[in-house]
Amino acid sequence: MFYRDERLALFIDGSNLYAAAKSLGFDIDYKLLRQEFMRRGKLLRAFYYTALLENEEYSPIRPLVDWLNYNGFTMVTKPAKEYTDSMGRRKVKGNMDIELTVDALELAPHIDHAVLFSGDGDFRPLIEALQRQGVRVSVVSTIRSQPPMIADELRRQADNFIELEELKDVIGRPPRDFDRPERSEE
Repeated sequence: MFYRDERLALFIDGSNLYAAAKSLGFDIDYKLLRQEFMRRGKLLRAFYYTALLENEEYSPIRPLVDWLNYNGFTMVTKPAKEYTDSMGRRKVKGNMDIELTVDALELAPHIDHAVLFSGDGDFRPLIEALQRQGVRVSVVSTIRSQPPMIADELRRQADNFIELEELKDVIGRPPRDFDRPERSEE
């Protein structure tokens, strides 16, 4: 439930939202996502959190990060850490939970409604803290993927759960080939 006069902020856990949308077979059109939530209330901020590999010549996420930065999103990035796991596989780690939590708590006195795009159960204490400050919290993720991409305790704590698949027709587009740079339609 959204109210037109509500002050909204979006908090997008980039890797979590990407994985949820991919599991449902579509990509997010961030221009449409921003427009949808501007329609639902007074959008004050749209934060997007992601870790970036700094040492690579080309990162497939770089065009998206640049586009978001120029199109009304507040980008929060940090260098990803690369390591080799016990099986010898190259892994990348870049958790943005603390950055998202700090921003949400700092913005809480200025918003009525926070929309969290993540299914990570680690965010349950954040939702509780925002609710104690009088902020309503909606969580966007999916229970329709196998396995579900949202932690049950997160869904239960939220004031409102928005099934990502139900937004597909509003904010989705067919998956693209990520081996080539993304081109803006603008």
